[in-house]
Amino acid sequence: MRAIVVRAAGADFRLEELRRPTPGPGEVLLRIAACGVCHTDLHVQDGSLAFRFPATLGHEVSGTVEEVGDGVGHVAVGDAAVGAFIMPCGRCRMCTMDREEICETFLSVNRRYGTLYDGTTRLYDADGDPVWMYSMGGLAEYAVLPALAVAPLPASASLAECAILGCAFLTAYGALVHVGDIGTGATVVVLGSGGVGLSTIATARALGAGTIIAVDITRERLAAAVELGATATVDATSGDPVDAVRELTGGGAEIVVEAVGQPRTVRQATEMTAAGGRCVLVGIAPSGVTAEFEITPLVRRKVQVLGSMGGRPLPDLTALGRLVSEGALDPGALITRRFPLEEAGTAYRLLGEGRIIGRALIEMGASS
Repeated sequence: MRAIVVRAAGADFRLEELRRPTPGPGEVLLRIAACGVCHTDLHVQDGSLAFRFPATLGHEVSGTVEEVGDGVGHVAVGDAAVGAFIMPCGRCRMCTMDREEICETFLSVNRRYGTLYDGTTRLYDADGDPVWMYSMGGLAEYAVLPALAVAPLPASASLAECAILGCAFLTAYGALVHVGDIGTGATVVVLGSGGVGLSTIATARALGAGTIIAVDITRERLAAAVELGATATVDATSGDPVDAVRELTGGGAEIVVEAVGQPRTVRQATEMTAAGGRCVLVGIAPSGVTAEFEITPLVRRKVQVLGSMGGRPLPDLTALGRLVSEGALDPGALITRRFPLEEAGTAYRLLGEGRIIGRALIEMGASS
């Protein structure tokens, strides 16, 4: 099968022939329809996030179920499905506490060694040498995932466009629902209008937020935020964005989602949060990066600063699929560029240069 392989930190995204993978017990083989282009892959490719090489990246996929291993019952061959970037083991302490979004095995095995939970990869090159998997290694024509990371899609959903439910929208849903505790009419501020930030805006609208404020430094991204549901925008290059948000909200927002991952924006997010509100951090930073904020205002105003890692694959992807089928959520509205697999390197280069607004998609059936 064709797949994109990165041979070393900083190396190019190369199209190679790998052996077609086979699912084991409790696993699903997807014939990939599309894979979203996510900034986290760039952090791995350039070495900012430690990972093993050679590797196949890509962690935001949709496709058709091609094979299922023993013990898989909730999806069947031929089903349209979406895969989550978080791949729960179902057995660790967190999974048994219904906290599968922070599955200990996923973080310690897949994210550290690039394997599935029997300690082996499912990807091998033509010589039989292993290629390590970042999540499922979705920049390929086929991918194997643990079944708990695969959710069926409603028949009315666009198979390719729903790829981005598996990371960008899963992260947004988890941040707003499980951490932000969003309610109807809530005031939500989103710092950063990249792929995850715009997904958060669209999801907040679908979940009934009353006021949604987008904060960014580019007019194009702010315009996209309005198209996706923002009721107001703040250009962070024009004055103090904290003052602007406080003025728009009468003192701060109930929920502030930081989707940038920079020390300055983390501090700004805490200062935009209303008394008793929740500041939810989802932005990923390179290893070792820290942030500072003033302690006493947080204590006196009882502001909660909370991290949020993705969402709970099966229930949350099912809920997102329902929002899509009801017409409340349109993942396709976020997709602004589409590329064939052989142009994956171009897609990631443009993403790194800040030239992708919304989300780019690698489509397996597309031609250059």
